[in-house]
Amino acid sequence: MADTQQVDPKAERKVTRLAKQISSFSKEHGGAEGQIAYLGDRGARIVLVGEDGAWGDLVAPSTALAEQAVAKAGITVHEDFDGEFAAKVKTGPYEWSRMAGIQVGGPSNG
Repeated sequence: MADTQQVDPKAERKVTRLAKQISSFSKEHGGAEGQIAYLGDRGARIVLVGEDGAWGDLVAPSTALAEQAVAKAGITVHEDFDGEFAAKVKTGPYEWSRMAGIQVGGPSNG
């Protein structure tokens, strides 16, 4: 008996779309690395950090689809968002102003 695995066309399209977005981000920022964070029923967040320090994120419907998308895009994926990987992130006034509350060292909200 042959092992036939069902392929969900909708999931496959989502993986392809996410991989294209990841690749586009990587190209725009001189390369990229990522980390996948489980979000529960909402799916998984793919956090991307460019070689230039720019960052962004995408949400996939599941961890499995997120893993397929980063593999298809061919980026390095880290287990955790810490150490040298986290240190690559560059933040500016916009990011500080978007954080909850008034952050130490951030711009004043007054």
